[in-house]
Amino acid sequence: MNPSPPTEPSPKKPAGPPKPSLGIALIPLIAMALLLGIGYGVYKIRPQVLLVAAAFLTGLLAWALRISWRDMQQGIVDSIHKAMPAILIMLCVGVLIGTWMASGTIPMVIYYGLKLISPKYFLVTACFVCSLVALATGTSWGTIGTVGVAFVGIAMGLGLPLGVAAGAIVCGAYFGDKMSPFSDIPNLAVVTAGANLFDHIKHTMKSAVPGWLLSLAVYFVLGLNYRSEALSDERMTLILETLRRNFRFNVLLLLPMLLVFYLAFTKRPTIPGMLFSSALAAVLAAVFQKASLIEIATAMNSGYPAHTGVEAVDRLLSRGGLMSMMETQLVAFTAFSFGGIMQKAGFLGVILDKVTRVARTVGSLVAVTIGSCVVTAIVTGSSYLSVIIPGELLGPVFREKKLAAKNVSRIIVECGGIIVPLIPWSMAGVYITGTLGVPVFDYLPWAVGNWAAIFILGAYGYAKFTMAPRTREDETQAGS
Repeated sequence: MNPSPPTEPSPKKPAGPPKPSLGIALIPLIAMALLLGIGYGVYKIRPQVLLVAAAFLTGLLAWALRISWRDMQQGIVDSIHKAMPAILIMLCVGVLIGTWMASGTIPMVIYYGLKLISPKYFLVTACFVCSLVALATGTSWGTIGTVGVAFVGIAMGLGLPLGVAAGAIVCGAYFGDKMSPFSDIPNLAVVTAGANLFDHIKHTMKSAVPGWLLSLAVYFVLGLNYRSEALSDERMTLILETLRRNFRFNVLLLLPMLLVFYLAFTKRPTIPGMLFSSALAAVLAAVFQKASLIEIATAMNSGYPAHTGVEAVDRLLSRGGLMSMMETQLVAFTAFSFGGIMQKAGFLGVILDKVTRVARTVGSLVAVTIGSCVVTAIVTGSSYLSVIIPGELLGPVFREKKLAAKNVSRIIVECGGIIVPLIPWSMAGVYITGTLGVPVFDYLPWAVGNWAAIFILGAYGYAKFTMAPRTREDETQAGS
């Protein structure tokens, strides 16, 4: 027999990129913390520029570990691809706000909200009205800078402690902000977590409303100790008269708002619902406010341009439009680019492996997420980054434990974005202090709803209360 020919050894497959150690995997996060803490916190450089720098440094580190640019680019594309449905919703929100402003829907809600003021229950009323205005407009800063300033003037006239008054204003403004479908913070949270906007809002109500009701109870008890006097404030009167003079109010102006909420709660597709509501608001703007087609189109694209002759009112109403969402979307795109490279290079996997070992239970996972949000808020002083960074880092752990994405989005909004105004060196803290004339540490104890969420969500986590399980619909939403 002929001897069998010798078999040739099979060629060895090229070794893949080495798995990074925890120390190497943490380098990009440390670099980003330094860039944001110093660049944004000290020098006020725009966060998207700093996130691009962080992504570039992460890319260099990945390249040193033999990760190709093609792989990194694919990681960026995959990360952004998953966020595209929510990003499209954010664009629709810009159109919605612009048309609701032009139609008079939002101005009417603000007008009648301010009419509810009662000096006997000043603190409760201040919190409630600021909640209503922020819910309608989607802006905590705009609410604080307009009706908030007026309420502080009233508090001074009534001789009330300004720290308590400012706390009620901040609490109400940020409650309305985090519950509003028009606010950038909840929209950014659902983009990051891969949740549905209106599912997120309904889920957040389970923790936000108890904190808000606790705040109102505290303000009611405190208010019993204050003497009631006649209410007279020129700024508030000026705002009311200006709104009434510049808009024609009619109960039909509530139809766009009722339509979008009805479609949302009946589980209709979000984007068509918003566009239908915007179209209805455009018709009402032409009928009741005599707006031209060009004016309505301008409101949709670049926002409603208020020209009432009163700066405070113009600042509150000049909002909306596609272009108003560009800043938020740039932050999202740059953050997802950073996250995409982190994931493709294996850095995120190493970190999540360590986090998973610590967060073995639902309660400990919620606690780790809350802690990450608070630390990011303290380091960066940015509501956007306090939402994006913990959400990107810990979202996969929630998915691994079969928990719905709306659990993540709720926590990062309540314990990230809403904590920032309680940090003196944050942009929100500086803005509020400069606008209301009240130091952060004076109003911090009385902004009850802002910090109560930490304890409420922590208790929910350990009790496994309202921690929604991951469903097939949730997986579809996330693009899994």
